[in-house]
Amino acid sequence: MNQRLLEGYILSMPNSRLDYPFGEGVAVYKVPVGSEEKMFAIIQEGKLPLQVSLKCDPQLAELLREKYETVLPGYHLNKKHWNTLILSGQLPWEEVQALILHSYNLVAGV
Repeated sequence: MNQRLLEGYILSMPNSRLDYPFGEGVAVYKVPVGSEEKMFAIIQEGKLPLQVSLKCDPQLAELLREKYETVLPGYHLNKKHWNTLILSGQLPWEEVQALILHSYNLVAGV
């Protein structure tokens, strides 16, 4: 998996956009929520293997951490509501896509 594929899927979410509020190297993907924009995905650029942080329902977050050694509490984020996925191949692409959609839906209120 590469960043272009990952980013393409993230940006396919309705009204999503890329921003760099934390500076170069930290790609933040946001969606409008009311009069604000809220982040639903973060990629640490230049890291190998590729990593993405996603918002997650707390119960699901715990289950995923138990099931996969490459799913960790959110790096520099609220550990209860965010997971960081290390995309080394353990998680199938379809599951990564489902988790991106889950994060988007949680944040966008879909």
